[in-house]
Amino acid sequence: MKFTLSWLKTHLATDAELPTILKTLNAIGLEVEGVENPADKLGAFKIAKVLTAERHPQADKLQVLTVDHGDGTPLQVVCGAPNARAGLVGVFGVEGAVVPANGMVLKKTAIRGVDSNGMMCSYRELELGEDHDGIIELADDAPVGQVYAQWAGLDDPVIDVSVTPNRQDCMGVRGIARDLAAAGLGTLNAIIVPEIVGTGPRPDVRIEDADGCPAFYARVVRGVKNGASPEWMARQLKAIGQKPISALVDITNYIMIDLGRPLHVYDLATLKGGLVARKGRAGEQVLALNGKTYTVDETMTVIADDEAVHDIGGIMGGEHSGAQESTNDVLIECAYFTPERIAVTGQKLGLTSDARGRFERGVDPAFLDDGLSIATFLVTHLCGGTPSEATRAGAPPVPAKVVDYAPERCLALAGVDVPADEQQHILESLGFDVAVETASVEYQDGMPVMTPARWQVGVPSWRRDVDGWPDIVEEVVRIVGLDHVPSTPLPRAPGVARPTATPEQLVERRVRRTAAARGLAEAINWSFISEKEAASVGGGHWTLANPISEDLKVMRPSLLPGLLSAAARNMDRGAASIRLFELGRRYFAQGERATVGFVLAGEKAPRGWRTGKAQPFDAFDAKAEAMALLAGAGAPIANLQMFGEASGAYHPGQSGTLRLGPKQVLAEYGVLHPSLAKAFGLTGTVVAGEIFLDAIPAKRKSGFMRPPYAPPALQAVKRDFAFLVPAEVQSEALVRAVRGADKKSIVEARLFDVFTGPGVEEGYKSLAVEVTLQPGEKSFSQEELEAVSAAVVKAAQKLGGSLRG
Repeated sequence: MKFTLSWLKTHLATDAELPTILKTLNAIGLEVEGVENPADKLGAFKIAKVLTAERHPQADKLQVLTVDHGDGTPLQVVCGAPNARAGLVGVFGVEGAVVPANGMVLKKTAIRGVDSNGMMCSYRELELGEDHDGIIELADDAPVGQVYAQWAGLDDPVIDVSVTPNRQDCMGVRGIARDLAAAGLGTLNAIIVPEIVGTGPRPDVRIEDADGCPAFYARVVRGVKNGASPEWMARQLKAIGQKPISALVDITNYIMIDLGRPLHVYDLATLKGGLVARKGRAGEQVLALNGKTYTVDETMTVIADDEAVHDIGGIMGGEHSGAQESTNDVLIECAYFTPERIAVTGQKLGLTSDARGRFERGVDPAFLDDGLSIATFLVTHLCGGTPSEATRAGAPPVPAKVVDYAPERCLALAGVDVPADEQQHILESLGFDVAVETASVEYQDGMPVMTPARWQVGVPSWRRDVDGWPDIVEEVVRIVGLDHVPSTPLPRAPGVARPTATPEQLVERRVRRTAAARGLAEAINWSFISEKEAASVGGGHWTLANPISEDLKVMRPSLLPGLLSAAARNMDRGAASIRLFELGRRYFAQGERATVGFVLAGEKAPRGWRTGKAQPFDAFDAKAEAMALLAGAGAPIANLQMFGEASGAYHPGQSGTLRLGPKQVLAEYGVLHPSLAKAFGLTGTVVAGEIFLDAIPAKRKSGFMRPPYAPPALQAVKRDFAFLVPAEVQSEALVRAVRGADKKSIVEARLFDVFTGPGVEEGYKSLAVEVTLQPGEKSFSQEELEAVSAAVVKAAQKLGGSLRG
């Protein structure tokens, strides 16, 4: 919501300086997003008079001007504007000035061999309008040498305020002024609602869709003369980024921003019959004011005549019936549209407008008559014409909402002790009607009992967000100042504090630390992705009906799209090695799943004189990261089994899964499928993986105390075994079998060599395993070692292996 300081002061009588106003806006919950003063960038542009104008000796379309800019020394300027002439008073940019439109710094230069000092400027170059046909022409009596922005009244700061969705009353300058007045920054000026005496026939308007448009008020003004808006109105609209179009159109925009009341003006000559607010019909189309054609349906409210739709109710008018330069008779519409219907219609059509932003929040339903009268007065005052009496179809929903309130609730709920009389003053300043029932004394069993004061607070029609007494407390505290709410620590129970983190949170904490310790940088991505990205990883189960963007429409079924997008952004910015991880949630029909994802791309190791070319990542790097993260999460690493069958996001044959049994998948990893990498703009080998934290079995609770660490008294014994096994046997299966041959004595088994070649039969491979045996109370005897060795060989034989001779 943008407005100028001078615009605010048309509603607020105040002597407060701009910094005080900005500070108060923030304190009462209207966050100031920015302040810009157009005069700041126009300080080097002065009013100047052209003394002489001669044709440029080297160019027919250029002139050499002598310009007086007020310092007593005329300057020579080369100018190509067709309206440049002796005696013209315009705006001159001195040497060193920065042209707002293009950022060019003016300096002395030679143009076709003739020196030029500065520049005579057009409206477009100063960002004061779109006129670029010639330089600015001012009145002959404009003071030469004065800064143009000061003389033209452009020293008017533009304030940009962020209005939360519940504050529909602050979508107009008056609502913001009301809040500031309640906060003690001045007095709210009264609205002057003119009395309109109409003549001639009333307009024919009616309602057939009372659910979408409960009230439709209208008035005809005949004999208008459309033209440019007055300078004061055009200046205010331009200051906040609105382009002045014509007086009739600008009046509706001005009232919408000034009072938060959207209106629409129809060219009466374009209408065929009366206007009706009805539901749309399948296949009906309307060419809107933005130049686009929209197809409406039965769920939308439209304004139509006997032949066609002219308005998407409450959102945007039609181009055909809009006010034109030749318009003589107009119909002014002031209607109330149901907020929920406006929101749904806007979402379906993908159409946003200033009117929609106000109607879907909820405009003041009691301001239809006044709004129509103010609009009629401005039309007749600026464009002439004779108004008719108003037609009032339907009735706006103006609920009589009264809230039971007690002043002591402010301290109880918000912790701020505000005197009752101050609370009453604040509420009445905001437009609430406060009826005070004084405290009284009642006797129960002969004992006096004090009954506290009770208030009946009537909610104003423009505050549909206020429902109960907590909302009343919020209003009081907001105006007193949110910075007055004390910071009060929660009470602490005596004794040793209990841990607050859940087991799941502790697991996530350990995994995050493990990933960071291994050199991975954490990424935090949106939980929403585009439909295209979701389809690349199998599709999502949840799609938003009203996404803030088409790129954030589907709740992610995988962490990979976000990580791959982040990796692509880093590679585009020259990152040589990318190591990213993310801890978040995946979303499925059955619920959300805690997951850790990682992506490795680019160079695993840079080129060097010892290693040669840069080394890329491979599937084994992905497996190492998955194993390390599983270990950090507390998964039983020794019991993991490696399978293939990773999802379609990975390269077949260069990927796998880690499981506890055939069905319990703990992680998948591998080289990314080339088509998926290409879809995200990644080149080279990219490896990735996901660890499914919810699939890791929880540890059994065995009390709070850990058993004391007791190092073994005897030295471990290591034995090496080399087995010939079929080529298709996985090394992990052999290591797992060896480790389980004697669970009491064998504490570790580790693969340390794989060999194929001379001496190994075709279709077989040699796997060498180091086995660590840990004696208990006494050393192993030779017979015990031979028994363990026999058990190891027997375990390998079950997999088709034999001891290599």
